[in-house]
Amino acid sequence: MSTKLRLTILSFLQFFIWGSWLITIGAYWFQTKQWSGAQFGAIFSTMGIASIFMPSLMGIVADKWVNAEKLYGALHILGGIVLCTVPLVTDPGTMFWVMLLNMIFYMPTLALSIAVSYSVLKREGLDVVKDYPPIRVWGTVGFVVAMWTVSLLGLEKSSGQFYVAAGAAILLGLYSFTLPKCPPTARDTPSRSLVDVLGLKSFALLRDTKMLTFFLFALLLGAALQLTNAYGDTFLHDASKTVTPIQTESWSQLLADLASSPLSTLSGLAAKYPAIIMSISQISETLFILAIPFFLRRFGIKQVMFFSMIAWVLRFGLFAFGDLQSGLWMIILSCIVYGMAFDFFNISGSLFVETQTAPSIRASAQGLFMMMTNGFGAVLGSSISGIVIERYFTAADGVTKDWHGIWLAFAAYALVIAVLFVVLFRHKHTPQEVAQAEHPEPLLSVEQA
Repeated sequence: MSTKLRLTILSFLQFFIWGSWLITIGAYWFQTKQWSGAQFGAIFSTMGIASIFMPSLMGIVADKWVNAEKLYGALHILGGIVLCTVPLVTDPGTMFWVMLLNMIFYMPTLALSIAVSYSVLKREGLDVVKDYPPIRVWGTVGFVVAMWTVSLLGLEKSSGQFYVAAGAAILLGLYSFTLPKCPPTARDTPSRSLVDVLGLKSFALLRDTKMLTFFLFALLLGAALQLTNAYGDTFLHDASKTVTPIQTESWSQLLADLASSPLSTLSGLAAKYPAIIMSISQISETLFILAIPFFLRRFGIKQVMFFSMIAWVLRFGLFAFGDLQSGLWMIILSCIVYGMAFDFFNISGSLFVETQTAPSIRASAQGLFMMMTNGFGAVLGSSISGIVIERYFTAADGVTKDWHGIWLAFAAYALVIAVLFVVLFRHKHTPQEVAQAEHPEPLLSVEQA
C-alpha cells in the first residue's frame, strides 16, 4: 500500500468519526431524549474546553516522549471506548462529563493527524505543500460519508450513531499502530518554560491593537460556527414533522416520483434524510477552498474575511425563512453558502496571522488563532446560545422551539459582527499581501508587540 493511500485512510477515518455524531447529536438530544437547550449548549462547549489545553499538552508528549503515531492511536482507542458508553447515559449532567472526556481524547488527534502525515511524507521525500492537501480533502469526504451513513441507516435520532463513531475510532486507533514510526523529535532538547510550552508567549501579540481586534473577531466567529453545528440538524428534524417522508425503497420508483412530482418528492427525501441535506455544507467546503486563491488575490484578506461574515448572515437568514416544502431551496442554498462562511474566515485568518507575525512565534500565534475560534469561541457560543434559546425561544412545554426567531437572532448576531468588523478592523490590502502569505517575512514579534 502506498504512503499516500495509507495517509488518505487516516484522514478519511479521522473525520468520519466526527461526522458520525457532530451534526446529528442535536436530533438525539432534543428529539429522543428531549433534554433542555441550555444543557445542550454545554455539550458543544466540551470541544472548546478540550481545545484550549489538550492539543498543546499532547504535542509536548509527542515531541519529547512518545511516538506520534502510537499516541495518536491510543487516544483514538480511548475515545472509542468512551463513545461506547454514551448510549448508557440517562441524564444530561452525566452526558456533559462523558462528552468532555471524549473530546479530551479526540481534539488533540486533529493536530496529531497533521503531525503524523507531515512526518511520514517528509521521510518519503514528498512535498508536503503539494501532496498533503489532496490527502486532507478525503477528511471532508469522510465527514460527509459518515453523515450519509448515519442518515441512511436511520440513526440520526438514535444512540446507534455513537456506536458507528466508536467503531471507526477503535479501527483508526488500531490502524495507527501499523503506520511508519514517528519518534519524538525533541527528546534530548532542554525543557522550555510552561509559558513557551503552552504557546502562551503569543498572547503578547494582544498588545498590538490590530492583532487584538482580529483575535476578538476570531472568537466571535468561532461562536457562530458552533451555532450551525449544534442546531442545524435538529431544526430540520422539527421542520420534517410537517412533511410526509418518502416511503419508497426502489430507485426506479423514486425516479418516477421525481419526474411526476419533483417538489413533494424532494421534500419527502429531505424529511427522511435531514443529515444528507446538511452534508451539502461539507461538500460546499471543498468547492469554496478552490476559490480562495482567486478571492484573496482580487480582494485581499480583510475583504475575504468580511465576505465570510456576510455569508454567515445568509446562512442563518435562509434557515429562518426556509422550510422543507416551498422553501427547500433556501435550506439548500444556506448549506451551499456555508462553504464560504466557514472556509473564507478560517483560511484567510490563518494567512493573516502568517503575514503579521515573526517566525519565532508563528506556530504559537496560529495556536492562539485556533484557541480563539475552536476554544474560547466554541465555549462561549455553545453555552450562551443554549441559555438564550432555552429562555427566549422555547415554548412552555420545554420542547417546541421558535426556529424562525432563533435563526433571525443568529443572523442579526452575524450582521452586527460584520458591521463592527468593517469599522474596527484596520487592515489595508496590498498587491504583495498574498505573495507575503506564500513567502512570509517576519513582521511582528513578541518584543515589537
